[in-house]
Amino acid sequence: MTLSTPRARHDAALRLALEQARLTSASKDVPVGAVVLDQGGRVIGTGRNEREATGDPTAHAEVVALREAARTVGEWRLTGCTLAVTLEPCTMCAGAVVLSRVECLVYGARDDKAGAVGSLWDVVRDRRLNHRPEVVPPDLVDAGLSAECARLLTEFFAHRRFR
Repeated sequence: MTLSTPRARHDAALRLALEQARLTSASKDVPVGAVVLDQGGRVIGTGRNEREATGDPTAHAEVVALREAARTVGEWRLTGCTLAVTLEPCTMCAGAVVLSRVECLVYGARDDKAGAVGSLWDVVRDRRLNHRPEVVPPDLVDAGLSAECARLLTEFFAHRRFR
């Protein structure tokens, strides 16, 4: 994916994450999707929430995508990579972003109840840590994409409440 501006690259990455989130529609998992792109914009890892499907409490979209990306590059350091995810990472996932040395984190919807990239906590920008990725929050991506990320989640939870 060679796009001219950082904004265009971030929007394109978030579109790919949305594709992953939509793949969870047939499962009981919360529709969150993530992709990891290398410096050249090539997808090296994809993930979607799989906690319900696998019974694994750590199977969040971000962790699944980071694990696949690490296998693809053959090491845990994802230096120069971008992680795009449809929902603001929780504390576990924010910690994984820091530990994997991801260069840029793009996310599409805020999570006021569990977000750890500025909403409730700000793990990734804590100055005491040895790595702090660039953060591209919802207000710096296409408003339609951000709205779509939020809509998927709102519809999922509305449907669950009325079952």
